[in-house]
Amino acid sequence: MPGPGFIQDPLELKFLILYIAARVIEPVPFDVLLDLTLCDDAIDYFDFSDCLANLVRTEHLTLSAEGLYALTEKGRRNSVICESSLPYSIRRRCDRNLEAWNRKLQRQRQVRASTERRPNGTWTVRLGLSDDKGGLLDLRLMAPGEEMAKAMAERFRQSPEKLYGQMIQLLLEGEET
Repeated sequence: MPGPGFIQDPLELKFLILYIAARVIEPVPFDVLLDLTLCDDAIDYFDFSDCLANLVRTEHLTLSAEGLYALTEKGRRNSVICESSLPYSIRRRCDRNLEAWNRKLQRQRQVRASTERRPNGTWTVRLGLSDDKGGLLDLRLMAPGEEMAKAMAERFRQSPEKLYGQMIQLLLEGEET
């Protein structure tokens, strides 16, 4: 392994990967797991790839057909046993990175925006917003063209709460004469 750092051998790197996989809120692709694992100067891509493949082979992790890695029960048990052997500074760095990533995943779950072409050539824009308790908004709009549909979806993704609040305000206002 290159460079100075705390993670010096493949076993420690496997412990780190399991530590991360146990704390991410949903299965993640290779590049995300790599990014979360590269928290120490001693870790490199090739060592990570080898260790990850080994963890799948030994059934500590699963790899779905969609290319997402998830922790197995065996991996969870071993992660709990081995996490204390990771340096505290590495665990703290990982926890900060994981907190940011998990917030991003949670946000993606709560805000949905998609576009779909209709048979007549127009587009449907579907917007959804939810919170921890359930759905807040499920809205379908028609757009005359793809460019407009994608712009509407992107605008919703940028500030869904603001747009939701404005819609509620418009719906609750009294009629103007």
